[in-house]
Amino acid sequence: MKRTSSAIWNGTGKEGKGSMSSQSNFLNNLPYTWASRFENANGTNPEELIAAAHAGCYSMKLSFLSEKAGFKTDSIETSCTVNLENGVITNSHLIVKASIPGCSADQFQELANDAKANCPISKSLSCEITIEATLI
Repeated sequence: MKRTSSAIWNGTGKEGKGSMSSQSNFLNNLPYTWASRFENANGTNPEELIAAAHAGCYSMKLSFLSEKAGFKTDSIETSCTVNLENGVITNSHLIVKASIPGCSADQFQELANDAKANCPISKSLSCEITIEATLI
């Protein structure tokens, strides 16, 4: 399986602007700028998209692992914060709340840590990955 996305950038690093698109067209010329990346201006940025990808990938991996362990997951809510310092992603922090009937707190922590270590996005990141996992 291969997935493709593209970016176009026009102008200098600080004054320029760009757009990102994805193969599915879900992202279709989504604008980004220096200000949206480094000053919290409106628009997206690559790190925000990495955080979304990590949260989504992690949630699916946890669901698969839960099912493999014999549980039926009701819901998994994951948020992710990616920290960019001096041009390097230094940390990806996951906050997870999951409803998995019949799963004990210890079993859940084991599943949550397994998903953190083994979801494809986690495996692709070369930064510290931290997690706060709560069974609800």
